[in-house]
Amino acid sequence: MKSKKILIIDDDPIIFKTLGDFLSEEGFQVISAIDGLSGLEKAQKEKPDLIVLDIILPRKNGYEVLEEIKKEESLKKTPVILLTNLGSLNDVEKAVKLGAVTYLVKSDYSLKEVAAKIKEALN
Repeated sequence: MKSKKILIIDDDPIIFKTLGDFLSEEGFQVISAIDGLSGLEKAQKEKPDLIVLDIILPRKNGYEVLEEIKKEESLKKTPVILLTNLGSLNDVEKAVKLGAVTYLVKSDYSLKEVAAKIKEALN
């Protein structure tokens, strides 16, 4: 079975290193981007099976990235999980309205739980 490709778009190097390493150990192929613009470019080029996206990003915020992903024919069916520090109901509602499959607040989930949500979204 070909391993699924996960794109992590987060400007926190600790997040994409620890989450990336954990997902690699779980058998996923991991690519990452440290800002919204390069994340969008990598999504267009790499066609990942799933995207883990932060909201607070340089050069293009997560909402803008999500909106563009959902408008693009080749990416619009790609599941997007928001993994962020923002936990207000408004943020959650906005993300879901834009097409995110899951919204996770970083401090509320362990790496194992994030990986479980990713596997769930891929099935």
